[in-house]
Amino acid sequence: MVQTQRQSATGNFFKATLLSAAAGLSVLAPVALAQEEDADSVQEAVIVIAPEYVPTSSLTATKSGIPLVETPQSISVITRDQIDLLNFIDAQQAVRYVAGVSGENYGPDLRFDFISIRGFTPRQFVDGLATPVSTSIRSTGVDLYAFETLDILKGPASVLYGSAPPGGIYNQTSRRAEAETSGEVTLQYGTDDYKQIAATGTTALTDTISGRLTVLARDREAERDFVEAQRYLVAPALNIKLGPQTELDLLGYYQDDQVDGDTNGFLPIFGTLLPNPLGKVDPSVNLGEPDFNFYERDQYGVGFEFTHSFSEALQFDANLKYTDYAEYRDVIYGTGLLADNRTVTRGNSPYQEDVSNLAIDTRLSGDLTSGSITHRFLVGLDYRNVDNNAGYGFTGASSIDLFDPVYNQVPNISPGITTRFNEQEATQLGIYAQDQIKFGKLLLLASGRFDKVESEYLQAFTPFGSPAPSTSSDQEKFTYRIGANYLLDSGVSPYISYATSFEPVLGADINGDAFDPTIGTQVEAGVKYDGSNLRDGFDIFASAAVFNILQEDVVATSSSLSTPVFGIQLGEVEVSGAEFEFVARIDDALSLNGSYSFTDSEIKDSNTPLEIGQPLPVTPEHKFSFLVDYTVQGGSFRGLGYNVGVRYSSESAGSLPSAFNPVVYNSDELFLFDASIRYDTEKWRFAINSSNLLDDEYVARCASTSNCTYGAGRQVIASVTRKF
Repeated sequence: MVQTQRQSATGNFFKATLLSAAAGLSVLAPVALAQEEDADSVQEAVIVIAPEYVPTSSLTATKSGIPLVETPQSISVITRDQIDLLNFIDAQQAVRYVAGVSGENYGPDLRFDFISIRGFTPRQFVDGLATPVSTSIRSTGVDLYAFETLDILKGPASVLYGSAPPGGIYNQTSRRAEAETSGEVTLQYGTDDYKQIAATGTTALTDTISGRLTVLARDREAERDFVEAQRYLVAPALNIKLGPQTELDLLGYYQDDQVDGDTNGFLPIFGTLLPNPLGKVDPSVNLGEPDFNFYERDQYGVGFEFTHSFSEALQFDANLKYTDYAEYRDVIYGTGLLADNRTVTRGNSPYQEDVSNLAIDTRLSGDLTSGSITHRFLVGLDYRNVDNNAGYGFTGASSIDLFDPVYNQVPNISPGITTRFNEQEATQLGIYAQDQIKFGKLLLLASGRFDKVESEYLQAFTPFGSPAPSTSSDQEKFTYRIGANYLLDSGVSPYISYATSFEPVLGADINGDAFDPTIGTQVEAGVKYDGSNLRDGFDIFASAAVFNILQEDVVATSSSLSTPVFGIQLGEVEVSGAEFEFVARIDDALSLNGSYSFTDSEIKDSNTPLEIGQPLPVTPEHKFSFLVDYTVQGGSFRGLGYNVGVRYSSESAGSLPSAFNPVVYNSDELFLFDASIRYDTEKWRFAINSSNLLDDEYVARCASTSNCTYGAGRQVIASVTRKF
């Protein structure tokens, strides 16, 4: 009852705030279109709905604004125009048309963004700074609506970001305040009683200060029965011009999440991936306790970005962000299927985690020219402090009928947080430098970084909140990246690069010992094409690459009966592959997204013999996607737009073999269709977006015989957007 009252009070407060903010945005709108335009010219004007659909640059890959075509490493940028046009709700949906990246690995999760890049779980960054990811899940779940772009940097990124896996990272750039007045209010309704109001608006507050407010309120159910979820987001931003060459951006966000009744999978394999003599398990079945299960999370981030230009050739940047993340869940879930093929045993496992994170990145960048040679250099200092505290409990729970679940048969009593899972503080200090050297059409990129990581932690799997043996660890590592491009006049740029990664892993293994740092290397060669200068109205960016990644001491996480998650540190992993993708926009009417990737992953060495020769989990060998979007620009149907997309992914392993899980089960391959239709005017958009249009049922993952999850079913969302 206390929990319900708390959520109700919080919800009412934020609902009032959001509705007031959304209504207030209308004050920012221009009064009318320019009066001098006559009716005929307005009728024939082209409606430009996605002018920045195709990306051309990103700070993520080099931290210095080097164009994508000059970057000797694969990077994919999903712009806000793509996100809006295709109505991506979260980051794991946004990577559907990206090569080498898979999302929704646990189906339609309402909490986190489960993403895999080249076989590895990426580290999340916001505005170039590390987020307070938890011990076991590298996603904070901050809503995609808060961000302007989502960048996927593939391959090692430690040379600029420090602790990072060799598969890559993803960086989300917050919406910023602008002096020019603009904004929108969007109302949405869709499948599973999906209801949302979201708004963002920016304007000049004074001659030197601009402000933006982004807000969102969402209330929805889920594909599983008896699940309800609410989310509230507030993200303010200020831009302050301290002088003609000095700017300060203040950025913040607060997000509150509550999910009631969910188990997030944990279905038995018999009746889902494999046949059950009693029948098929419906994707909507809920084997938890709807009146007992809950998940709550509060998180916020506050910080700034400071920029000062000493001259046109020299600039100083400083980023700082403090973030705090707290989650608590109490979940009854399925643990096994008895011999009668219908009785499911269950467990009860509460989990709590609190993470605080301070991240600072300062850098000096500039350009130097000596004769025919040009240097674009960068030097920086990066600091990070993470404080993590996590605990769990476990007890058995009553069984339930797989095909006719009946709830509340016995009292549901939480065992409470009884066992320490992780209690650790880590600091990372990194010094890095980078130089891009241009000799005519030849571009050389060299980067290097030295990191020192200090960590102190208490022994895991000891009584939560009680004294425990303390262990400290000091680690140092130098990482680097070297690469070369040859930029032709046609916009074609072949490249080659070699990069290394270093990742001191937060947490301890099942024995309570601190993880060793992981070390990775990658060789990549490819070609990029920037066709933006081909002709007016034609934008295309395409890339193709082959790569080989080798990593030692990989950490994999697996579910178990007695703990919510535990880590296993493997020996050596090799991932090789080829990727191709392109994004195009033609005459403000035709948009295209296409990708194909081949990924071959293998455990080369391990202290668990069963793992050797096995592929990495949720790493499909083949992934293909293609989408075409068209907007009518003239005639009676001017402003009408529609798109059709197709996605294919081959089957992938649900886990690694172990003593707990000796048999590995592959997920279903999927072949899905997406489609949408919309109507745009100068100020309005009416849209209906659908994914998995044919409502194909498939199993996204079976991590064990008792932990299977269906993939996302058909989702249809109708939207009305008023732009200012």
